[in-house]
Amino acid sequence: MSAVPATNLGFPRIGPRRELKQALEQYWAGKSSKADLSSAAASIRQANWRQQHALGLDHIPSNDFSLYDHVLDTAAMVGAIPDRYRAPDGGLDLDSYFCMARGGTVRERSLPALEMTKWSDTNYHYIVPELASGQPFALTSTKVLDEFAESVDLGIPTRPVLLGPVSFLLLSKHTGSPEPLTLLLDRLVTVYEEVLEALERDGATWVQMDEPVLALDLDPETRSVFALTYRRLRDAAPGLSILVAAYFAGYGENLSAALELPVNALHLDLVRDGDQLEHALSAAPSSLALSMGIVNGRNVWRADLEPMLVQLEHARGRLGAERMLIAPSCSLLHVPVDLTLEETIDDTVKTWLAFAVQRIEEVVVLSRALNEGRAAVEEQLRAATSVRDARRTSKRVNDPGVGRRLTTLTPELETRSPFGERRTAQRARLSLPVLPTTTIGSFPQTAEVRQLRLRERRGEITAEAYERRLRELVADTVRFQESVGLDVLVHGEFERNDMVEYFGEHLAGMAVTANGWVQSYGSRCVKPPVIFGDVSRPHPITVGWTAYAQSLTDRPMKGMLTGPVTILKWSFVRDDQPLETTCRQIALAIRDEVADLEAAGIGIVQIDEPALREGLPLHATDQSDYLRWAVRAFRLASSGVADATQIHTHMCYGEFNDLINSITAFDADVISIEASRSGMELLRAFTDFRYPNEIGPGIWDIHSPRVPSTTEMQELLEDALTVLDASSVWVNPDCGLKTRSWDEVEPALRNMVDAARLARARVAATT
Repeated sequence: MSAVPATNLGFPRIGPRRELKQALEQYWAGKSSKADLSSAAASIRQANWRQQHALGLDHIPSNDFSLYDHVLDTAAMVGAIPDRYRAPDGGLDLDSYFCMARGGTVRERSLPALEMTKWSDTNYHYIVPELASGQPFALTSTKVLDEFAESVDLGIPTRPVLLGPVSFLLLSKHTGSPEPLTLLLDRLVTVYEEVLEALERDGATWVQMDEPVLALDLDPETRSVFALTYRRLRDAAPGLSILVAAYFAGYGENLSAALELPVNALHLDLVRDGDQLEHALSAAPSSLALSMGIVNGRNVWRADLEPMLVQLEHARGRLGAERMLIAPSCSLLHVPVDLTLEETIDDTVKTWLAFAVQRIEEVVVLSRALNEGRAAVEEQLRAATSVRDARRTSKRVNDPGVGRRLTTLTPELETRSPFGERRTAQRARLSLPVLPTTTIGSFPQTAEVRQLRLRERRGEITAEAYERRLRELVADTVRFQESVGLDVLVHGEFERNDMVEYFGEHLAGMAVTANGWVQSYGSRCVKPPVIFGDVSRPHPITVGWTAYAQSLTDRPMKGMLTGPVTILKWSFVRDDQPLETTCRQIALAIRDEVADLEAAGIGIVQIDEPALREGLPLHATDQSDYLRWAVRAFRLASSGVADATQIHTHMCYGEFNDLINSITAFDADVISIEASRSGMELLRAFTDFRYPNEIGPGIWDIHSPRVPSTTEMQELLEDALTVLDASSVWVNPDCGLKTRSWDEVEPALRNMVDAARLARARVAATT
């Protein structure tokens, strides 16, 4: 009798204690060699394989590891390397690879990074490949082959993971005249054929081809290229079994085409769309196995195994064990590594959670239940049910006061006066020049700041000493901003570890972890809070720091808050009530904070919503409802202030052009938005649409270590002014400055202010 294999689509690549981050930053700082970095990377990969093998997985992924980003790795594999980054031999050396990812100097040339954007609806950022007209493709990197061979040498043969060719092309940026998809694919698939042939020769038995675009709305013409593509790939390596995987949504109208692909297995994300299973069971040809993505790879709540097992038993009855695989819904890249490393999270909440290691344990339990019978895992099934029941009935989860407050809300609480009236009142209060300059909020989180926070948490310094030093840093930062010439200041956010985690520490119904790190991009990791219950604000959070900073200057000081949608999306959110309900709870908490900031004399409050785009469902039929409640949540958080109080918001690193109507519906007085890394492409949204309020298109890419010149920023600003009226434009960086050093921040901000002054002079001379 065939066994149902336990499989995994991908494992976190950062290491259990962010070992990759440390190795990368040592290398970038010139404190370690390429050999040191290579050794550290190999240690992480091999530890991941050993651990997954020990947990009982049958299919263990390889090539899911990356030094920066798997999409960039794919570009390197197929030779999609813009000429400016190429090594003299036409390839891509390590420093050029990192230059593509984060900018820098290569062969005495200062180069900006490639564009970066969100990976589907996650907070992971990928590097957008850049394809020129007539783009050639060739096998340039053998990373996937090398890492498979490495796993074989370790005695743990793996299932290599590749970003599929269709998704690679559709996720890329075309810098010249775009060629038809079929022509690009014809050249690109030749490289994939070469890779699959080599993997088959090297002994691989399975390969995983991730085609996440199959979870998007595709037109019939695009849908049709998959069958031709995978027929070629199957024929190139007939002895290699191919699994095609899409995730983060169901296949929707693509499901029939996906089921007809000439491959061996198709992965279903049953967490995001369990309804697609019945169609798949009925329509899958007898030659196709189904990978059941039944354990949530995006959230951290311990699985309720009993109903999952019932669903899997039903599927086995229809398919047979030989046509089933058990898996998480997607790669485990999006959850922390191991719950056993947690020492500080609330003990009760901890019993409700599962990280990547525990997710694999759940997959293995389900596989064993199918293969060995329920009795073999009776204890694990019973424990999962007990946890589910305890969480449902916990008084920690439900706060009747929060529920009562939601029932009293009226539409009037989400409405402000017309923007024209507000603008007049705000200009009278703030007295800002044309093209006012500001930053997005945070200033460098130096080693000293991080060490201070650690020492205070460990009890090595008193809370009073900690706060005293942070006040000194705030005062220094205020003086610096005044000396640079910024018009609207911020306090620097030195007390905050992260823009969402900080609020998670102070809001009821949320918990934070000590080691729940998740990769955002490159070496940048975040610790999403856990929203386990009803959310409320027991006390003011930011008011003291902002009011103190305002007391040091006559210039306007912005209060800095994170918006309700972003707190929701960048947390591990409870799964026992609608997202809209949780988001409105958070919005009320932020509304209370806004009111207290205004009462403390703060005239500008910024409520950041960079996660608006990633919350958007992948299928168009589901998007309008999300945008409705997301807009309402922001307006609920921001509308309780007087006309003279200016509300800002900020968004970054996502395709926002098709959301312009919803962004307008936010009715923020000022929106700042990422623009420099995409070469001001966002301006396309304003060619035929006049944004009614004010906007700050970012002119400095802060995710790169480069210091842009005054001329470079002035050119971007002038580009913006060809579309936007100068009376409505602000001048600012793309994002907060916490990840940059003071050596980068000081000259870049001076250049930015100089660029604004030059643009003001030009505007004044022409009016």
